[in-house]
Amino acid sequence: MAMFPNHYCPQHIEHEAEYIAKREQFASQHSKTYERHYNLVTRKRNEVKAEQDSFYHTKQWQSLRAEVLARDNHLDQYALLQGEVKQGNLVDHIVPIEYAPELKDDVNNLATTTFASHKVKTSWEQSYYGTGQGNQLKQVAMIKNIHDLPCFK
Repeated sequence: MAMFPNHYCPQHIEHEAEYIAKREQFASQHSKTYERHYNLVTRKRNEVKAEQDSFYHTKQWQSLRAEVLARDNHLDQYALLQGEVKQGNLVDHIVPIEYAPELKDDVNNLATTTFASHKVKTSWEQSYYGTGQGNQLKQVAMIKNIHDLPCFK
């Protein structure tokens, strides 16, 4: 049994220094300064991205997000394509805003997802659409139906 202030019992106390180092590393990477820097360099790196980011802080987005989560019963729609049932809490643009800003508030362009599925889809979007920092947008057909997304087949 671990006794305060230790996090490990006497048998595993040798892991204490490693645990503390990892906590300090995490805290330094997720400080307010880091977050501000990330927001300026990545999220708001130019005027267009700043406008896209500001959309996520509107009442309109909050309303759309709640509507989609309710419609999808908080289930990851991308995981369902693969026969898996996972609770989702993120709402994703099927066609990214960066590629089709006119679809940003179209409820039919939104799907509930999890962080893991969103990461897979974002990676695919970067190669297919050319979205993301440092990439160039490509002239390709928009894939509006999640059943047609190759990254979940």
